[in-house]
Amino acid sequence: MGCHRAAVVPSYGMPADGHEAALNLLVQNVVDYAIFLLDPRGHIITWNAGAERIKGYQADEIIGRHFSTFYPPEDIAADKPGRELETAIAEGRLEDEGWRLRKDGTRFWANVIITALFDETGALQGFGKVTRDLTERRDAENALRESEERFRLIVQGVSDYGIFMLDPGGRVASWNAGAERINGYRADEIIGKHFSIFYPPEDSGKPARELETAIARGRLEDEGWRLRKDGSRFWANVVITALFDETGELRGFGKVTRDLTERRSAESALGERRRLLAHLVEAQERERRRIAWDVHDDSIQAMVAVGMRLQLLAAQLPEHAARLARLDEAVTGAIGRLRNLVFGLRPPGIDQHGLVTALTGYLHEVVGPAGPRFGLRHTLAAEPSAETAITIFRICQEALVNVLKHADASSVELTLTSEDGGIRVLVTDDGVGLTGREPAAASEHFGLIEMRERAEAVDGWWTIRGAPGEGTTVDFWVPAPGGLA
Repeated sequence: MGCHRAAVVPSYGMPADGHEAALNLLVQNVVDYAIFLLDPRGHIITWNAGAERIKGYQADEIIGRHFSTFYPPEDIAADKPGRELETAIAEGRLEDEGWRLRKDGTRFWANVIITALFDETGALQGFGKVTRDLTERRDAENALRESEERFRLIVQGVSDYGIFMLDPGGRVASWNAGAERINGYRADEIIGKHFSIFYPPEDSGKPARELETAIARGRLEDEGWRLRKDGSRFWANVVITALFDETGELRGFGKVTRDLTERRSAESALGERRRLLAHLVEAQERERRRIAWDVHDDSIQAMVAVGMRLQLLAAQLPEHAARLARLDEAVTGAIGRLRNLVFGLRPPGIDQHGLVTALTGYLHEVVGPAGPRFGLRHTLAAEPSAETAITIFRICQEALVNVLKHADASSVELTLTSEDGGIRVLVTDDGVGLTGREPAAASEHFGLIEMRERAEAVDGWWTIRGAPGEGTTVDFWVPAPGGLA
């Protein structure tokens, strides 16, 4: 940095003692403020380190020049430097903020104080001038104002949420487009009114309790009925946030309201649909049980009796023994098929022991004796509800029947996992797979249609994939309403 001319205050007849020397040294070394003196006509007569840092001139470049050097052309044209000196003389001092110029021509935003200096006789001796560069602060303030304006525009323009302010007493202090759309009031109709106007009569004490809770906890979230201007009700999600200043004083509340009436209606309709589906599944299983019992207690028992009589006749009529034996074999085969039908209609253990146990038992009973190797893996978080378990079991049952009938597989594996609020199931075999023509035709297959419809009936999904010689995978997911048990 170049040498500086000492910021010595002219004596003007006053002796410069040790205190003045210390003051001069202090002024000279201050770097955050430009501190210098002007003669009565406005020419610079001292210069400090802060003035050099802020304005860019060294002392020998600027001393003797008029201070109007620092003003932009539009201020010089308006004679602002001269008017500022006149004001300082008339009022003793002047404070101003505005653009000033550096040596390189760049502008900075300055806070300027000009103080008129008079001697003991009242004669003007010159001016003291203190300048501070506030460019960064001004930029920050402008950025903050722009950010606040953008935020205000965003809040005002949001139409899906009612966003507004309450004063500490709970009266509406601001209003956005979303609040108007949801609540029905225009800003000039609602600002100044207490927010309890939105609550139904049965909630007369609720507004005050909600503000108290928001103050105590910082925020409150609630769902409940609210009133529109026309008196109609809507189901609202409401968040109230207490707003405190830096001293801890309550300045008001921020309130965000969302109309959830449609969502609540949809959830109610979905809940009703799920209840109907549960009743349907229960009715189907009840009918299956009835048919299974009828077949077991009537048809099978009758067929067993026929078999016993055929055996008795064979003993009594040796000449017809061969024919009766063939009939007996046919009856025995029919009994076996009926027993498999009964097992399929009502698998043991699904209501007493759960889904995994029921599937394991089914695999042992149906797949195990002469079928492919099988395995079952699961990572279920918990046991699903009875309706969900039955839906999964029936889809797996149909998939395994298809494997046994069509896949020519040497192994089959079931995988069950908890996923996305439901249960995902994979039934994978290593059989012949799907040919290029089969997927379209397979979509018409009754068993595949039944699997897909069962999954979709409970708002799940189902798909099948595979390649020739690479096996087939049945992949489906069903929700677990209310979570897993």
